[in-house]
Amino acid sequence: MAQHTSRTAIVAALVGNLLIAVTKGVAAAVSGSSAMLSESVHSLVDTGNEVLLLYGLKRAAKPPDKLHPYGYGRELYFWSFVVALLIFAVGAGISAYEGVLHIRHPEPMRQVWINFLVLGLAAIFESVSWWFGWKAFSRVRQSRSIWDAFVASKDPTTFMVLFEDTAALLGIAIAAVATFLSWRLERPWIDGAGSILIGAVLAVVAVLLARESKELLIGERASPELSAAIRAKASEDSCVRRVVDITTVQMAPDQVIATIAVEIDDDLRVLEVQELIESVEQSLRDRFPQLLRVFVRPMAPDSQEQSGIGSPDSTAPVVGPPEQKTAAARIAQSEVPGARTD
Repeated sequence: MAQHTSRTAIVAALVGNLLIAVTKGVAAAVSGSSAMLSESVHSLVDTGNEVLLLYGLKRAAKPPDKLHPYGYGRELYFWSFVVALLIFAVGAGISAYEGVLHIRHPEPMRQVWINFLVLGLAAIFESVSWWFGWKAFSRVRQSRSIWDAFVASKDPTTFMVLFEDTAALLGIAIAAVATFLSWRLERPWIDGAGSILIGAVLAVVAVLLARESKELLIGERASPELSAAIRAKASEDSCVRRVVDITTVQMAPDQVIATIAVEIDDDLRVLEVQELIESVEQSLRDRFPQLLRVFVRPMAPDSQEQSGIGSPDSTAPVVGPPEQKTAAARIAQSEVPGARTD
């Protein structure tokens, strides 16, 4: 449902931005407004961004295969990062360039009323698109603040559409003020300054989006709430004494890989431990559909310090005299290539 809502918000933004870009472009050509031209470029870039986000959603939905055993979920994060770069390089860069050019070579505006008409229509269209983006973002925001929800979100499509449309509405307001002052005071350079200010707004938004997309792309942990729920569920098994450690990584908005180290009864046989592992993994997958892969690592009660499981990235085997090795120790040791299980 959340992905469907995000897709709807993206499509709404795509249609709106395309219509607005064409309208602004015609108005800029007629009036000679630099700020309006920047707004046209901004809307055109946003249109391309929505296409890339839709493409990322489609690619991320591909199932795992031999080449990508963990699926293609991170393609969405990759294209989200590309979108952030485009906003910065194309949107902010061209807006700033046009502004500097207009300040150095100011030209009086023509047919100013067209600019105000187009900006008014653009504000209406962008507001509708913003509402769809806000609706999608609110589904994942819950009771958190906007900033906390933005940082914690694992689906970049929800906040990207909202941030793009927010920047677009700010840009429209700046363009309207700059156009009015430039016309009223007969100072064409003010229009160029407005274009530079629009570029600055886009640059700030691009940096924020790039920062969050980068964190997701390189491998961010799943939400603490999910980890706590996984810990509670794994602890329900009567043979699990406690959950020693949980390591998670977000592969896509609805795909998570989890590795769980559990302390089990030391009198279990190897076959019983294997059955326990399968039982815990299956119960977790049934309870949490977003778990793409689950790996359960059994630990003997006294083996935590020896194995180094206190560290999330530890892969050291259980060591000790052969006569003291339990079923959990033998299974843990067998995970190391070349290790013996006798």
